[in-house]
Amino acid sequence: MTLAEIYKDLRSDILKLEKEIETQVGAEHCVLRAASNHILKAGGKRIRPVFVLLSARYGQYNLEEIKKVAVPLELIHMASLVHDDVIDNADVRRGKKTIKSKWDNRVAMYTGDYIFAKATEIATFSKYSEIHPILAHAMREMCIGEVEQLRDQFITEQTLRQYLRRIKRKTALLISVSCELGAVVSEADKSAQHALKWYGYYAGMAFQITDDILDFVGTEKELGKPAGSDLIQGNITYPALYAMQKNPEFHRKVQRYMKNPGSYPLNVQESVTIIRESGAVEASKALADQYVNKAVKMLKGIDESPERSSLSKIASYIGSRNF
Repeated sequence: MTLAEIYKDLRSDILKLEKEIETQVGAEHCVLRAASNHILKAGGKRIRPVFVLLSARYGQYNLEEIKKVAVPLELIHMASLVHDDVIDNADVRRGKKTIKSKWDNRVAMYTGDYIFAKATEIATFSKYSEIHPILAHAMREMCIGEVEQLRDQFITEQTLRQYLRRIKRKTALLISVSCELGAVVSEADKSAQHALKWYGYYAGMAFQITDDILDFVGTEKELGKPAGSDLIQGNITYPALYAMQKNPEFHRKVQRYMKNPGSYPLNVQESVTIIRESGAVEASKALADQYVNKAVKMLKGIDESPERSSLSKIASYIGSRNF
């Protein structure tokens, strides 16, 4: 079952949110407008707005109020991708040129800033004041996560704990907030808000771990970038960390590359093969499955409904997706 099939009943509202996002990024300045539309048209799963919509079904479902958190959350995610591409010096995302590649770093940074600003502006129109500290906390933690990734870049001596803390801030927190705020703006009861918040956190952790697996098992066509890109950019994810622990020779090669990438290039295809054959994919999948199971367990704390079934299916999809 595809993601679109799981939430097909939400298709009409998702299209309305998509239209609203397109309207909101329509800057007056021609360059900002073009760059913002470029990242929007690059596509994406829009999984954060979907989590908002599903979580909002546990209270008074009002799309006009839901828009005021669903659109900002997707814009925050989009802005973070624009900034990521500058930091990673990435020329391609989802098979298309990045803003920094199509324009330059300065345009990309200001475009990301502009989209962040639009997100906070839209959120101010919500009548639910409690959303603001939640959003501010998420944005702050995302920035810390990005700085941690910079700090850990090209450092081979890392722990699983460091990796998990980093992906919590970079990915899981925003998905958690998507579920929580959907429940908040629909005035769902506190127990549902708590359960959905933690469901989103565990699903978000599984989402990022699976993304990191796909970087080594996917094709360039599926990934929209070459396989092994994270490793070449100096980002040590769990599959690479696991393989280095199992294979000392591979550890030495990666360490030599990380210390001096220009002098000791890493054979990407060989590295991908070593990681695939090390058991790293299976170990990472097992870790993602642990988080999927925790996410599904959190749903037992809320009433059984079609929405709960959809959330459970999405968690399972996240853990098994192959693109």
